[in-house]
Amino acid sequence: MDATDADAELLARGRALSSPLRLRVLRLCAFEARTNKELAELLEVNPGTMLHHVRTLVQTGFLAAEPERAGATGAREIPYRATGLSWRTEFPGGSRVLVDVFLEQIDGLDPDELQTTWLGLKLSDEHREELERRLFELVTEFKERAPDPDGRPYSLFTALHPDRNPPADGR
Repeated sequence: MDATDADAELLARGRALSSPLRLRVLRLCAFEARTNKELAELLEVNPGTMLHHVRTLVQTGFLAAEPERAGATGAREIPYRATGLSWRTEFPGGSRVLVDVFLEQIDGLDPDELQTTWLGLKLSDEHREELERRLFELVTEFKERAPDPDGRPYSLFTALHPDRNPPADGR
């Protein structure tokens, strides 16, 4: 693959991940394969619209088709499973899209179901880099484990950002 093809592939992948709906599809297909129809119903989207999003994710390598199966009415169904490629793919504006997806995911949750932490820290560049590295290592460790057979699905969202509320003394 030459540099032009690689750039086009990166651009296509970035576009594919720029949609909160597509990111939600990837979450739904992370642990079990789902059909276009199932995804459309779960996300309350028109099946035609969902097919467009599924095809985009397949074409960019984020979803893979599993063997065809017969649906409840005997119709041909193709289930799709997330490939895990999104975990290793950076894309412009990705943080904002992930925040949007997070907000969609928690909409309607009982407040007692959501555990949050918001912590103000004052860190040197060295300690901020250490925190980022250690958080990444921890999250990566859990991501690389096989799913627990008796486990329940959970979502983890963390954000580390400069504080926009500086102390009164300006430091």
